[in-house]
Amino acid sequence: MRVAMQSTGSVDVDGFTYEWELRREPQWSDIDGWKGMAIALLQKDMQRGALLEFPPPKRLLKGLQRGRLQINDAMIARGIRAALEAGWEPGSRGKPMVFTVDAEGN
Repeated sequence: MRVAMQSTGSVDVDGFTYEWELRREPQWSDIDGWKGMAIALLQKDMQRGALLEFPPPKRLLKGLQRGRLQINDAMIARGIRAALEAGWEPGSRGKPMVFTVDAEGN
């Protein structure tokens, strides 16, 4: 039996529940080269989302094959905190904000 990678979930950060969804796996772009994965965030019962863009894995930059994506609650929580510190206001209105984070979500 194969175990599928989790591509959605929820995590509690500082007393609030945030839902997340994998929007893009690492992929090759003819214009930009390798692009990393992207995770969409939304605080429960709030309007404005955020998009965390991760750098491409180093193994892809070295020409190696894709490995299995590693997404965990700690990485998502660090990304949420980084987005909040950078100015994301989940209760405000508007388009989702885009944040670039490092491979650990900071």
